[in-house]
Amino acid sequence: MGNQQESSNKYAFLFPGQGSQAVGMGFDLYKASSLVKDVFEEVDDALGRKLSQIIFEGPEEELTKTVNAQPAIMTVSIASYKFAEASLEKVPKPAFLAGHSLGEFTSLVASGVLDLSETARLVQKRGELMQKACELRSGAMAAVLGLDAVTLLEISDQTGTYVSNINTENQIVISGEKKQVAMALDMSMARGARKVIPLKVAGAFHSGLMEPAKEGLINAIAVMDFNEPMIPIVGNTNFQKLDTSEQVKNELVNQLCNCVNWKQSVDYMVDAGVSEFIEFGPGKALAAMVKRINSDCKVFSVDSVQSVDKLEL
Repeated sequence: MGNQQESSNKYAFLFPGQGSQAVGMGFDLYKASSLVKDVFEEVDDALGRKLSQIIFEGPEEELTKTVNAQPAIMTVSIASYKFAEASLEKVPKPAFLAGHSLGEFTSLVASGVLDLSETARLVQKRGELMQKACELRSGAMAAVLGLDAVTLLEISDQTGTYVSNINTENQIVISGEKKQVAMALDMSMARGARKVIPLKVAGAFHSGLMEPAKEGLINAIAVMDFNEPMIPIVGNTNFQKLDTSEQVKNELVNQLCNCVNWKQSVDYMVDAGVSEFIEFGPGKALAAMVKRINSDCKVFSVDSVQSVDKLEL
């Protein structure tokens, strides 16, 4: 960020994943700032279509499609990030960036690994590949509240499902074919789960059902010129900092079919001295997760003009 300064508190900047989309997201930022308008226009130009119209006007079923939701969330997240940068005199320099699933691609822009247009095209390609994988084998995802990872790994082994996200100690997402996921949810309730919540996504992300998308993503990444990250990104699958472009490339491929371990990613950042987390983008899901993982951390969410005004830095 242009106005960054060194800070005595260690900050981390976070970017949300698919499922956080909502029709109209980012519109107040768009109306308030020519810089934000430029972000939306650059993405529209890069993709050769009016994604901004789908973001602002919907319909919801169009926005929810993987090929739209992924670049849409990335765009609104970067718009939120750039608006905060322009609006505040001094912004603390983050020790780390981290994104949940799709959000890891957003962090490429914030870390200078790729520019906005390149990232938009890569994210759209990822969305297309994942959409095709969904069409080959229809899948489902659901959050299970109140069971630990060990129990859910046992249930997934018994039902042929996958543990796709470990968001907090007892908020874990499973995925797989619809029938198997339904079976796993029944078993979860029988084992004492507090609640199960089907997710509004198009398929079984971060599971073996995404394997058909892998080769296409490897090829798309291979032809792009990745810069070295200016700010370390904490990887979803290895929950360590990624210091080199090669590490980043490997992580982007690995997370397609493997579990996003958000809890361990946050634990890693806290152990490294981070005490304040700022989430840029639609919703407040990541900030809420961080608070559940470590209640001592301060969290902020930025997705509107009003939320920037409330930032306490």
